[in-house]
Amino acid sequence: MSFLNAAPATDIPATVALLLAAYREGSLRPEQVLARLWSRWQACPLEQDPAWITRADAAFLQQQLDALAGQSPESLPLYGVPFAVKDNIDVAGLPTTAACPAFAYKPEASAEVVRRLMAAGAIVVGKTNLDQFATGLVGMRSPYGAPSSTFSDAHVSGGSSSGSAVVVARSEVSFALGTDTAGSGRVPAGFNNLVGLKPTPGLVPTHGVLPACRSLDCVSVFALTASDAARILQVTEGPMAGQASFNAFKPQLPRLPHALRVGVPVEPEFFGDADYAQAFEQAKSQWAHLREPDGTPWPVTLVPVDMRGFYDVARLLYEGPWVAERHAAISSFMAENADEMNPVVRRIIEGASQHDAVSAFKGQYRLKELAAQQATVWDAIDVLMVPTAPTMPTKASVEADPIGRNAQLGTYTNFVNLLGLAALALPAGFTQGSLPFGITLIAPGGSDAALLDLGACWQASCLDDGLSLGHGLAMASDAELALPGCKALSAEPVMALAVVGAHLSGMPLHWQLTERRARLLMRTHTAPRYQLYALPGTVPPKPGLARLADDAPPEAGHAIELEVYAVPQSAIGSFLAMIPPPLGLGSVELADGSWVKGFICEPCGIAGAQDISHFGGWRAYMAHVKAQAAQTEASRSAA
Repeated sequence: MSFLNAAPATDIPATVALLLAAYREGSLRPEQVLARLWSRWQACPLEQDPAWITRADAAFLQQQLDALAGQSPESLPLYGVPFAVKDNIDVAGLPTTAACPAFAYKPEASAEVVRRLMAAGAIVVGKTNLDQFATGLVGMRSPYGAPSSTFSDAHVSGGSSSGSAVVVARSEVSFALGTDTAGSGRVPAGFNNLVGLKPTPGLVPTHGVLPACRSLDCVSVFALTASDAARILQVTEGPMAGQASFNAFKPQLPRLPHALRVGVPVEPEFFGDADYAQAFEQAKSQWAHLREPDGTPWPVTLVPVDMRGFYDVARLLYEGPWVAERHAAISSFMAENADEMNPVVRRIIEGASQHDAVSAFKGQYRLKELAAQQATVWDAIDVLMVPTAPTMPTKASVEADPIGRNAQLGTYTNFVNLLGLAALALPAGFTQGSLPFGITLIAPGGSDAALLDLGACWQASCLDDGLSLGHGLAMASDAELALPGCKALSAEPVMALAVVGAHLSGMPLHWQLTERRARLLMRTHTAPRYQLYALPGTVPPKPGLARLADDAPPEAGHAIELEVYAVPQSAIGSFLAMIPPPLGLGSVELADGSWVKGFICEPCGIAGAQDISHFGGWRAYMAHVKAQAAQTEASRSAA
């Protein structure tokens, strides 16, 4: 059905959790959601809305809607969920501008993170505004306009991911992608009463993202709840096969200790903003109300932390040689088009001329020295809580001092990626002047799942205070705040399990893993000693994986794409009970020579099955099948 002919829904849930629940109940359809968005857009032309750079046209939206035919929330984890993409992340069919019209190009392929989300059923609706070339924390360095905070026209939205934060806060989309090198995915979250997930560097692939500082860049997520952000991370995390990464993928820590030690700055800096200072003290007191998902108290001890070492690291980002990475990303463009750039952005990036190879090495030496010193902080604390930003400046104050006011906003953000840490920005109430205030939880790399678990508990602890979501949205409910699977992550033992077919992310049986709170550990390949077969008569279609005999010639084997999940041991039994013959559980050798448990196929199941090993994996084979079906249908229609 065309969404243009659908009656726009009048009451659409804002969160991913409730939107999916409405789809499952049958009370809402994706075309009604798109019809509502389209109606809103018609009432507010693009040129009047600085949050968007490009809105998808009707044909682009309808094509994605048509791709959902035959699918459901049971088969696709983000079925029919609309999302926006920061305009330095490629989406095939939409231009990428990086907020610089002279730089614009139309990519042939989507960024890997966008591809994964669309494969999971999410619908891209447009590209959002940003500080040009993702250089800034204020949201005012774009020729497409300067979005305001959704709470005050006089105050900045935060940047560089300005538009992404604004469209989530006003519930045009359920979530949005940003990027975060120096705080661009956290500061706008704080200024718009949102959750801002800044993953461990390397956890989410940046292939197809225009670099700012390529060795530090992260794709971030704006959402209304930590549980929604967890849903997005489950789909997007994991390395991209065959693509180099500056940062190694790190295993996930499932949960922080029950007796939690929360570090807080000894002398936090607020640059004279008394309202933000008071709001931070109120946030510190909120830890006394922290509860486990089952309602039992989660004991917390606040531990004073000297922040001077972190501030020393932060200064390296713009005062050190890393600014040269920004120049490296667009050096060819700048050589011929510098006059087309925002003057403040141009001034910052031209600072690269002050650095040479010697200073680059000296900067690395200094960072390693500081990183070693700061590593000892985690011996005393489990998580660090800081203000997301020390103050919320007005647009007028930024115009008067564009460099200085912007620099202030990076006080608690600039050091995080340089140290390879994970971070989660969370709403933490409002100031006496009714401006949003946020905190950020920071922990060692690989603790993203643990931070999201803690963030969900933090938001639940704020329910008694009337926790609001975004700007002017309904109060949160327990159902919205619960992590995917509606059960708390725990420290119970897990088993690594490899899947190669219908249980892959975005595939029809993936829900059997998410329902059991399984978390993605890695995307990789088997050792080159396997063959993959398409098993006949299976519904949904399934493959069979078989290892070559020891005496078989090596050239007969293939490396087969797979995903490895951490599955709670308590859920393994129910999972195995759902595996039909001739499939079973065995051991699979990975590309690095390690072994994990995984799906294997009995020899009887392979007899007469089609060998599809040359496709390299089930995804590629299914894409081939779909393309063949489309070609057959086209030929039939032509006849």
